[in-house]
Amino acid sequence: MKKYLLITLPVSCFLAYGCYYHVEEELYGVTTCDSSSVTYSITVNNILNNYSCISCHNNMSSTGGVNLEGYFNVKARVIDNRLLGSITHAPGFSPMPLGRTKMEICDINKIKRWIDAGAPNN
Repeated sequence: MKKYLLITLPVSCFLAYGCYYHVEEELYGVTTCDSSSVTYSITVNNILNNYSCISCHNNMSSTGGVNLEGYFNVKARVIDNRLLGSITHAPGFSPMPLGRTKMEICDINKIKRWIDAGAPNN
């Protein structure tokens, strides 16, 4: 009986500790990406502004012939796949934002979600 207790006690303690639930945000400072409600006017336009995409690609300065100012200009880049190709740094596309690292994966996923929803003007 003692032998049984000597084996089961350490094993049960190990299992109990191993099942402890850790919150990823608390451990690593990672925040979750909420892409459940993505709109052009609030989400996509803000992302493009935050990465200075619109300051380089606008009505006054359409660098590379790309204008991202306004819904219809962005929608045109969605249709020709240049928006997604550029922000994901896909082969054959000019990586954007130019000279900077790729957008955060959360922001890319939000734009993908909007595109997958048909890129609505909302």
